Amino acid sequence: MSAALAPRLILYHKQATSARTRFLRFADTLLAFTALPTFSAVRDEDAPQSSVVAHPAPVLRQAEQRLGLAHGDLRATADYYAEVDTPHGTVPVLLAEFTAIDPPFDAAEAIGGRFVAITEARGLPTVELELVRRAYTVILG
Repeated sequence: MSAALAPRLILYHKQATSARTRFLRFADTLLAFTALPTFSAVRDEDAPQSSVVAHPAPVLRQAEQRLGLAHGDLRATADYYAEVDTPHGTVPVLLAEFTAIDPPFDAAEAIGGRFVAITEARGLPTVELELVRRAYTVILG
């Protein structure tokens, strides 16, 4: 197994009343805050995972700071964890939900991002489409 690299996050907002789910899309990726390198591959869900898994709290705090959000504006989705093999090592991918009633559109816009439906993810690399498919499955139960 290769060395673990800094985790990436998939950030989403789910409307409490309608279950409308939108993902925060950055310029060219759904992963906060850097796209995966070329030749990356998602590990099979049944494949052995790294024995040491990063706790999501510091990753969430960093994302909140980078987005200009308050502490607690992001909540980890515990049922989601994926690993991506890259030419540089293993990248853990976590899933986090915005806790506000409405998506933080201004925060997204300030960093060049926007909220999109899963159907608007077309055109992203296959590895990201697989990660967001898994995320969507967890979000909707």
